[in-house]
Amino acid sequence: MNAVPWTGRARRADIVCGVALIASGIYGLVMIPAHPALLGSHPLLLELISGSTAAIVTGGANARIGHASIELALLFGLIGTMMFDPLYWWAGKLWGRNAAHAIAGRGPRATRLLARTERLFDRFGWVAILFSYFLPVPNALVYALAGWTGMRFRTFLILDVIGALMWVGLALGLGYAIGQDAVDVAKSISHYALFVSIGLVALIVFWQMRSARANPPDAAAAG
Repeated sequence: MNAVPWTGRARRADIVCGVALIASGIYGLVMIPAHPALLGSHPLLLELISGSTAAIVTGGANARIGHASIELALLFGLIGTMMFDPLYWWAGKLWGRNAAHAIAGRGPRATRLLARTERLFDRFGWVAILFSYFLPVPNALVYALAGWTGMRFRTFLILDVIGALMWVGLALGLGYAIGQDAVDVAKSISHYALFVSIGLVALIVFWQMRSARANPPDAAAAG
């Protein structure tokens, strides 16, 4: 089984996309400590750099009490939420089914997740892109499926923007409705940011170690 998602000699596009996928994963891990640290003090910045749902809700709450612009909260939430979406579509276009394995892995759990995503996409098609933020499967797999099944990038991008607008709008509306209470909770989380960050990092490390034990490389290669 190939250790890389492409077949044959790597093209420049393969290398660029592969490096970008790895970088996106590292970026997500690096952003973990920033979530509790910025949530109470700079929620709009956190929206922009991470697309965090909690940050979007807090941005809406800050808009309610006059501490932020609702338009800016919407724009930053949209950018942060969609940051890597075109990358997953591109991976699917380049590598087909192998793109999903590059994103989700090759263990039994990843295989089941991919099968579920394929069933959803086969059944709903473009609607799955539109409501991808609400589906019980990772968005990245849905977007990779769109790429490898031949969906045009312009079509994908329009559907993704509409879907992201629905998701961000819902989260902003929730925060706006809650108002000051959501701001107070966010500030409390930021107050204990160091402890929350350490706990989140420890949880991620534990989960990664557990997954590695459950799906050792030899077993994955044999499958």
